[in-house]
Amino acid sequence: MELAYDSHLLARILLSVATVGYGVVTIKADLNATHATNPLWTPHARFHVVWQVLSYTGVALIALGLIWIKGQLEAERLYLAGGLAAAMYGAFFAAMLSRPIYGGVLYDENGYLPFRPPFGPAGWRW
Repeated sequence: MELAYDSHLLARILLSVATVGYGVVTIKADLNATHATNPLWTPHARFHVVWQVLSYTGVALIALGLIWIKGQLEAERLYLAGGLAAAMYGAFFAAMLSRPIYGGVLYDENGYLPFRPPFGPAGWRW
């Protein structure tokens, strides 16, 4: 049996980790009593969080297909999957950095308990 060499294996693994981050972790973080089924949230806000999570999951499934399904334009598909991840994480960090404009916070008093990340400014709580 001959082992096939995949010159893009490391890229596939790293892109998969990034994709699972926005496509699966959001399910765990948001489809629970602290967000989507939180009775203190307005029904419309709950609708939006479910829509967001399902959209992220759908995009992640497409990205995983681009990453792992064999076919033509292999490198280009990896770049596209990377672009999708950059868009997802870029939007998160843009929302995080623009919180003063719209009055947002990284945690909710009736949701997850905030924690201090091991990096960043002293006032950061997630």
